[in-house]
Amino acid sequence: MTSRSTTCQSTTCKFQSFDDPAPPAGARPEAERLAALRRVLAQHGLSGFVVPRADEHQGEYVPAGEERLAWLTGFTGSAGTAVVLESEAAVVVDGRYVIQVREQIDTALFTPVALAETTPEQWIARHLPEGGALGYDPWLHTDAQVRKLEKAVAEAGGTLVVVTDNPVDAVWNDRPAPPAAPIRLHPLSVAGETAASKLERLREKLADTKTDGLIVSDPHNIAWLFNIRGGDVPHTPIALGYALVPVADRPTLFFAPDRFDETAVSAVGRIADFAPLGTTPDGRPLEARESLARAVADLGARARDDIRILIDAATGAFALQSAVANAGARFHVAPDPLTALKAVKNGREIEGARAAHRRDGAAVTRFLAWLAREAPSGALTEIDTVEALEGFRRDTGLLEDVSFPTIAGVNGNAALPHYRVTRAGNRPVAPGVLLVDSGGQYVDGTTDITRTVAIGTPTPELRDRFTRVLKGHIAVATAVFPKGTSGAQIDPFARRPLWEAGLDFDHGTGHGVGSFLSVHEGPQRISRLGGVALEAGMILSNEPGYYREGHYGIRIENLLVVEERDVPGADRPVLGFATLTLAPIDRALVDVALLTDGERAWLNDYHDRVRSALSPLVDEATRAWLAAATAPL
Repeated sequence: MTSRSTTCQSTTCKFQSFDDPAPPAGARPEAERLAALRRVLAQHGLSGFVVPRADEHQGEYVPAGEERLAWLTGFTGSAGTAVVLESEAAVVVDGRYVIQVREQIDTALFTPVALAETTPEQWIARHLPEGGALGYDPWLHTDAQVRKLEKAVAEAGGTLVVVTDNPVDAVWNDRPAPPAAPIRLHPLSVAGETAASKLERLREKLADTKTDGLIVSDPHNIAWLFNIRGGDVPHTPIALGYALVPVADRPTLFFAPDRFDETAVSAVGRIADFAPLGTTPDGRPLEARESLARAVADLGARARDDIRILIDAATGAFALQSAVANAGARFHVAPDPLTALKAVKNGREIEGARAAHRRDGAAVTRFLAWLAREAPSGALTEIDTVEALEGFRRDTGLLEDVSFPTIAGVNGNAALPHYRVTRAGNRPVAPGVLLVDSGGQYVDGTTDITRTVAIGTPTPELRDRFTRVLKGHIAVATAVFPKGTSGAQIDPFARRPLWEAGLDFDHGTGHGVGSFLSVHEGPQRISRLGGVALEAGMILSNEPGYYREGHYGIRIENLLVVEERDVPGADRPVLGFATLTLAPIDRALVDVALLTDGERAWLNDYHDRVRSALSPLVDEATRAWLAAATAPL
């Protein structure tokens, strides 16, 4: 096919922006904003305030009006915490963002702090003055997070203060309004199970724990339970709100009914009620969380005995505890059982995932063929590659969104695991490596794939590191393990080839993935912290990497589904992985001498699958390139 335009057109930039997250030097507003916040804190007798990158659902993607951390500090990462005191402030970030935070914040105002060295609570314990009052918004912290704050503040000899009216909002004059995107039905043909059936399974779980009702605070769980999808945040099709699910009564959804399309309101209305949001006595529109508190009180009033409500440990705001207690009910904080139920995909969801990955694999392969033709010219930039890849996905006619902003980094930028290209930092695609981590949202599945591609002739060091990453990737893909094995036990498989050379990477090996939901889904993951046992039907990523700061980054990512394995002579149930992702792995970066016969056979077999599955789905020129790219080693 002809090469794509390398100029961004409005029709090719639908899902991603390359605007610079921070204003240019000399136009930064953070100093004024920080000063305004400190004035408000002083008026309320507070010595400091905690500003997490969070909304009231602890979402990875949040609406524009919930981006308090970015608005205050200039840091735009998906995780982090600012602590603002009277004369100093810090922004604490994890290993993904230690370089980015230094580039984005004004270090004269905020001290960048690496989470691996100092947690927010440790920083508070060391810096909060004795007798100081530290404020926090109870809607932006979970129970566990508040307990940590309490301990840190006590260690400093201070007081932790609940602040129900967030002071950042008080000084954010042009704060965007909350989203209210339409809510639609997720088709049963891809959901694979009715909402009524899911409710029955949920109620069985609640009854087993002697729980009378569940507050569903995770919008992903609401979407899965009721087979609905929304559009309140970027890249993940969810609607922000709550649901109350009693064991012995109809559930209630806390969304305005007019947000549902006709099909959705009819289907959901057969099994659930819509809360009357209404207004407060002074005429102010009643928020969903306020209506939720009233519904809990009504549920308690109808019950003969005290009722016990479950609040999700991972996403339930600390403020929900007061809402439940004030309604005369008891609460307990524990994992929402929906999270584990959602993680195990049914046959229809797995079938949809396979279809989505074939479609997406064809788009990625067309992109890789295009890149192979265009990169030698030296005219491409990182933004050009992002635009082109999104364009190939949109050509499928079925792309709903990208599943996250595409990471496309050349050489030193590739060494930043969560790099985001902007117009100011856009680099040419120069000799070395280009790392592209991307994904698509389709109604039948969510994809996430990373390919590292050689630009020009790779150095021996690049080929060595890439091959060690590939060996770790293959070790995970081919793992066979007894039922009950956790992701933490699988994680070392990916690292051993790097460890043998004194190398490692500082992120997890894999995360769970939803079904037309979040590209980062729990509770399953492959990492040192992945304590949840893997179950057949779970989908996870397999993405070991290696990063040499300032020089290059390498990552190879496929999605896997956990499957049962028939192992002759086994005395217990056995599981393994099947690879869903289909796209060539760059053979130019492979040092065949480092591969065992089994590893070489795996790569050749994988490439046979890729060629067989995708050749009928691509154009003639791409088909010819694919044949060469998947030739046996």
